[in-house]
Amino acid sequence: MDGIEAVGDAVTGGLLGRAVEPRSGEAGADGHTHETNCLNCGTTLAGQYCHACGQHAHVHRTLRAFAQDFLTGALNFEGKIFKTLPLLAWRPGVLTRRYINGQRARFVSPLALFLFSVFLLFATFQLVSGPGLNKISVGDHMYHSTDEAIAGVKTKIAKLERNRAKADASDKIEIEQSIAEQTKALNTLLRFKKEGVTNAILADKNENNDASEIPLFRNAISRAQANPQLTLYKLQDAASKFAWLLIPISVPFLWLLFPFSRRFRLYDHSVFVTYSLSFMMLLAVILTAWGEIGLPAVVAPALIIPPLHMYRQLKGAYELSRFGALWRLALLLTFAVTALSLFAVAVVLLGISGQ
Repeated sequence: MDGIEAVGDAVTGGLLGRAVEPRSGEAGADGHTHETNCLNCGTTLAGQYCHACGQHAHVHRTLRAFAQDFLTGALNFEGKIFKTLPLLAWRPGVLTRRYINGQRARFVSPLALFLFSVFLLFATFQLVSGPGLNKISVGDHMYHSTDEAIAGVKTKIAKLERNRAKADASDKIEIEQSIAEQTKALNTLLRFKKEGVTNAILADKNENNDASEIPLFRNAISRAQANPQLTLYKLQDAASKFAWLLIPISVPFLWLLFPFSRRFRLYDHSVFVTYSLSFMMLLAVILTAWGEIGLPAVVAPALIIPPLHMYRQLKGAYELSRFGALWRLALLLTFAVTALSLFAVAVVLLGISGQ
């Protein structure tokens, strides 16, 4: 909600500024200047663009132009996106081949589209996941707040102390161990309350103690158990920051499909991988929104569309026969799973173990 409120404040501020100073920043009724010399380098203008520096002849000074500049800076939108997305969706092989062959000016570059897709994907995940519910788990008991968990653990300790006063000497040892465990849990909960932790799991004494013999992973697992909400946030943050790793991880696998070909270079494979990953992330955004608004049949498109898209891109980008594209698709699907697994391991190492 904070993000939505921030956007609302920005829009409100713009509307207020427009109401107070409606003509600010505008040159004329048509919204652009009428100069004869380039405003950037001073060269005499001849045409729509300066032949010396390339700047547009007339500089627009409208809110619409400002929004267009923003989109252009973010993704080089000047009409390219409307030429790129249809080809990316239905004829990805043609798009990949045309870009490799040098038709760059009319399409959004693979890397720009990839970065935008990463941003859009994780922004969607953040909006969909929301802040989450407050849940504190202590052993087998679930509490809805840290204060409730503290009160519950104090009640357990008081009950154990009463039982200890009545117990035999042989039973007191086990009860004292239980009191020590609950006291430790209480201290942890008090620390959580001070730090503002709202989601946490405090495992039993024998649970997952031997999860890993490596101290680095054992500590990471302990932190994940103690605060799964924070762990999920760190994983998402690492995945968004290091999403670019998917490209160098995937390119060698694609090279294995054409190991002795002199026709296709690593650059070709990089363009293929980057466009393919961009499409898959945009598809994930669409399917996530599809599921959130309650529309049915989300699973089927998620299973059918990716291999179909990969087949069409392989066939068109590398100009393959149907058989050549099909057997390479079978290998590529296996390679894709392997690449995603390697990326997941890298995200865990970078997002959790290094903290």
